[in-house]
Amino acid sequence: MAYIGLPPKANFTSGLLDRFTSTTGTTVTLTHDISSENDIVVFVNFVKQDSTTYSVGGTGNKTLTLGGTLVSSDIVEVHYLNIVGQTVNPSANSVGSSQLTADSITGQTAETSIADDDTIIIHDTSASSLKKMTKANFTSGIGGTNTPAFFVYKVGGNQVVSDATGTKVTFDTEAYDTANAFSSSKFTVPSGQAGKYYFYGAVNLDGGTYDRLNVVIIYLYKNGTIVSNWRTNFRSNPIYYIEPHFTDTLDLAVGDYIEVYGYVDVVSGTPSINGNGDGRHQTQFGGFKIIE
Repeated sequence: MAYIGLPPKANFTSGLLDRFTSTTGTTVTLTHDISSENDIVVFVNFVKQDSTTYSVGGTGNKTLTLGGTLVSSDIVEVHYLNIVGQTVNPSANSVGSSQLTADSITGQTAETSIADDDTIIIHDTSASSLKKMTKANFTSGIGGTNTPAFFVYKVGGNQVVSDATGTKVTFDTEAYDTANAFSSSKFTVPSGQAGKYYFYGAVNLDGGTYDRLNVVIIYLYKNGTIVSNWRTNFRSNPIYYIEPHFTDTLDLAVGDYIEVYGYVDVVSGTPSINGNGDGRHQTQFGGFKIIE
């Protein structure tokens, strides 16, 4: 429709109305919250009621007590005045970034820490909607820890071995073993912990006396079979002892087990794999699961 002068800045809205029929008793229940009796006009059988003859109470002041007792043929109309506040939900997808001020986010207090039960807003692409998630659930699939992890070493006496023979290295001291997965000088992948592992260590290989050590080899065994080795040959110039280090990565299944073997070839005498009680861990073995 046309207007004289400036058009209104907002559209007209329909007034709120409750209509009650076939009601008995002295009360009716309103469908909207109000502040007081002054927020409504009450008609009984189309006759306006004096505001002093009725009262409101209960939750949201929605219980209207009339000044008399209704019979089933009575009609009660309650008109809500324009000053009555009401909650209006915006239509779907009607609020965008242009309706929000920047300080809706920037004006808030910045968090310096977050508890596990604090919630984070995320966008669920499968549902095309915003959802909340606790910090604990949000971070459960991010990152990880390098466990299981273990580190063991040989402290006790030297392990005498046969010449030119691969011998399993025994470890008598654990620094740590997060999953109790190291036992009988071997690491076994625990249940639910299949994946890629990084292993490292050193073995002190002794020729027994000076200038007798010809060849040394460190083997890494998986399930009783050699998977990698590190070899040094001194045949043209035998030495007393050597402490080679090793590293390797292996893709393991649950139940796979890893062992370290040493091989010593000497000119003569009795070779050994040495431990050390002074804390230097000359013969050691460690590993951990790689975060993927």
